[in-house]
Amino acid sequence: MSTFIKGDAIILSIWDDVSAYEPVACLTSNSLSETTNIIESQTKCSPGVIEKGVGSYAYEISADGQYIDTTSAGGVLTSVSHDKLRGYQGFVKEWKISTGLTDTVAYYGSGVISSLELSADAGDSFATFTCSIAGDGVIVTVAPNP
Repeated sequence: MSTFIKGDAIILSIWDDVSAYEPVACLTSNSLSETTNIIESQTKCSPGVIEKGVGSYAYEISADGQYIDTTSAGGVLTSVSHDKLRGYQGFVKEWKISTGLTDTVAYYGSGVISSLELSADAGDSFATFTCSIAGDGVIVTVAPNP
């Protein structure tokens, strides 16, 4: 029998370039979208038949979260939020999406932050951020880092 996994268990983390994948703090949602382009052709060799082939592959990760102060531990960034993501813009960063459960697969890849937005409404609401990561290469299930 299958076991359902709750969405709040699936966490996006970013490699710290040293020794660990740091979770993106206070996510309200995150998603992974993969696309394979289809190449279509029609020739006179097979009139009326559309032949299809595999084209390019691409993926994007989207994340939404609450904007938090990640420097509470004596000025050291303890997790990833908007400010740290902002510092990663313009660089290819490695990421991981996992449940943290030992019997489920984790996904690993790299990408570039293609958009980052901070929203701070007046009144009774918390500041939030949204982030998109454009994939670079393929997604794997074996950790590229120790």
